[in-house]
Amino acid sequence: MAGQIQLMKNQSDQELIVLLQKKDEKAFTAIYDRYHKLLYVVAYKYLKDEEYAKDAVQQIFCKLWESHAVLNISINFKNYLFTMLKNHVLNEIRNNLTALEKNYELRQSSVEYEEEIIARLEDKELKEQLYQAINKLPVQKKQVCLYKLNDNLSNQDIAEKMNISIPTVKTHYSQAIKMLREYFDKILIFLICCLFH
Repeated sequence: MAGQIQLMKNQSDQELIVLLQKKDEKAFTAIYDRYHKLLYVVAYKYLKDEEYAKDAVQQIFCKLWESHAVLNISINFKNYLFTMLKNHVLNEIRNNLTALEKNYELRQSSVEYEEEIIARLEDKELKEQLYQAINKLPVQKKQVCLYKLNDNLSNQDIAEKMNISIPTVKTHYSQAIKMLREYFDKILIFLICCLFH
């Protein structure tokens, strides 16, 4: 058994992929052993959190196993895994921004799931990244975001504090969310480009 696993470790990625397509668990283990540490390092570089990074790697290998029968890899296998990881991390970032949008919608309609959404925003690292991005916004958009995040103010309260109309508050907030999405997308694209060069 140990000899078989050692033999697998000596095989090329392409040979392991062919075996994986046939649902060979030893080939899957060999691929995992070969790449999981590297993927973890990359995931941690972007997510800055051990648990998120471990979860990201686990998700990648779960997807790899689930799609073993239909694998069609035309690029370098390491790059294929990096692309899977990049897409997963991008989705994580987008999901966290979506949580911010949902938080806004829930505040307007007082939906009972509000606490669940807020809890997703409690992560320290995400908050730090979010506040860094908010600080880059134009002054009024930044102020609207900070009133909503820090003070839990309604559109009416923000309008009164800033001496602007409620529709203007909504517009500033909607545009701020769009700018935050673009900011996080650009950061991720930059990091991925650095990784592949």
